[in-house]
Amino acid sequence: MPADLETDSVRLREALAKALAEDGVLADPAWRQAVEVVPRHRFVPGFYLPADEPDGQGLTVWEPVTAELDYGRWLAAAYSDTTLITQFDGDEPDWGNPQTRHGGAPTSSSTLPSLVVRMWADADVREGHKVLEIGTGTGYSTVLACERLGSADVTSIEVDPHRLAQTADALYGLGYTPTLAVADGLYGYWPEASFDRIVAACSFRAVPPALLAQTRPGGKILLTLSGWLYGYARVLLTVNGDGTAEGRLLPGTVSFMSARAHAAPVFGNPAHWAAGLPETGRTARHSLGRITDATEEAFHLRFLAQSAVPDAQMTTVGDVVHLADVVTGSAATLTPVEDQWEVREGGPVRLWERVEAVLSAHDEAGRPGPETFTLHVYDGGQHLRHPQMPGLPLPRS
Repeated sequence: MPADLETDSVRLREALAKALAEDGVLADPAWRQAVEVVPRHRFVPGFYLPADEPDGQGLTVWEPVTAELDYGRWLAAAYSDTTLITQFDGDEPDWGNPQTRHGGAPTSSSTLPSLVVRMWADADVREGHKVLEIGTGTGYSTVLACERLGSADVTSIEVDPHRLAQTADALYGLGYTPTLAVADGLYGYWPEASFDRIVAACSFRAVPPALLAQTRPGGKILLTLSGWLYGYARVLLTVNGDGTAEGRLLPGTVSFMSARAHAAPVFGNPAHWAAGLPETGRTARHSLGRITDATEEAFHLRFLAQSAVPDAQMTTVGDVVHLADVVTGSAATLTPVEDQWEVREGGPVRLWERVEAVLSAHDEAGRPGPETFTLHVYDGGQHLRHPQMPGLPLPRS
């Protein structure tokens, strides 16, 4: 490792903190100090960055980056406001001899610093709060919380034991001693409950009941809801004394990897699903682009659509878009015909018809943003509600 690493990293940390402050992310001086103090490079000894071009099969080429391979690129990326992928498909790389990867599903990463700080700030974490972090990952978020709150008030859990072992070495090597445990975030961590704040660095299909039970009345839970259509919404819940909770969705377009138990199942061959559909269809009332375009509104609408068909998945084969629901056996296809879409649907749930109903209700309500929706969580389920959309509540579990 170069002799001037510590000097270089101090300079880059200060530059990162300054840039985040100028962007309005580090309004709290205490969080800015944490970013200036914590050496992020100690938590990302290796990571992957995408190459400029895909491979011959159209797959993303992921290039390994370490100090030994390219010191300058490694250190600059470590202090950039970028998410750094550290693991694919649950396989921990050998960073002593890392290999280029083609495609794959990211399963661990160091989240971009601006989002890490934003999550802690949005959860209204303050001195004296006892905090549970779900998804330790590389530990960068954990160490910022320890620097801000003190290690004694921080508990962090991670489902991957190998990942947690490496992170523990980095944390303890710097003198931070939070409570760490290999545990599944769906069940929180009872030995350290109750908590004032729970913050999840992964996404869930529904709010796990255990988290409500482990939060003190008046405490808050910040997590990301997602699903098999890859629609996302962040919500900040306040837990009531009766074990229920409610809170508004937060604005923005943030996404997190799914909790491993909530990942989408493999649904089979799209052609098999399509084979059972009617030969003729109808013209869609809404374009597929309403939920797939690269816009903030489409990001939000994809989540609302997913709330209406929570067990549906979507894939594209050629120019045909397939929807499949492994729970009910329902399916649909959308095929472009000139400037419209032809829909064929079958099974007990008319998948695209349900999506269209939500899109129409959203239009009639004046296209409200996510911050106008409220999530209510109670024993047995949760519902998303909006005062101008009488077609709701939408089930989320």
